[in-house]
Amino acid sequence: MKPSRSRSRNKSRSNTRPTGGNIISRVFDSSGPEGKVRGTPQQIVEKYAQLHRDSLLARDSVNSENFAQHAEHYTRMLAEAQKEIDAKREEQEKYNRERQIEQDKQNRDRQAERDRERDARLKAQEEAAAAAPAPEPAPVEQPVQIDDGDSGLVETPEETPKLVEAPKKRRTRKPKARPDQPVEAGPTPDPAE
Repeated sequence: MKPSRSRSRNKSRSNTRPTGGNIISRVFDSSGPEGKVRGTPQQIVEKYAQLHRDSLLARDSVNSENFAQHAEHYTRMLAEAQKEIDAKREEQEKYNRERQIEQDKQNRDRQAERDRERDARLKAQEEAAAAAPAPEPAPVEQPVQIDDGDSGLVETPEETPKLVEAPKKRRTRKPKARPDQPVEAGPTPDPAE
């Protein structure tokens, strides 16, 4: 079988220049007139600019122009990549602003709904309170009048003396026998006696 030519053709077409933010930090191998220059586009631009200045000092106008063109090529690549990064950043910021505006609107709508529900609840409570019969006032205690005939003062329930209970007798504990002391025999007197 013959090898497929379409496969090799597709490979050459798919070899496009990468775009986006990774160009700025990507390492390139540039084949210039003085050999390979390796580094990020910014490093390559600086190297070719230095070679351009050196060739100008050496009065080599052909190499000087060649280095200038190489530096310009990588400068254009950096500019395109930076434009793409800026466009993506602006798009993201616009999306974030729109999203924030939408969230703020939703929050305002939710708060307004909660306020309406709270007002309706308060109104229902007020209507229920107005429709319910008024509670009867609590009965007021009348002062108790003692007819001793001597002072004519009225005695209120707060002034009635309380009965005082006799204090409870305390039981004293007998000391616990320790294992290192012998136990004494005999009845112990009850302190309550």
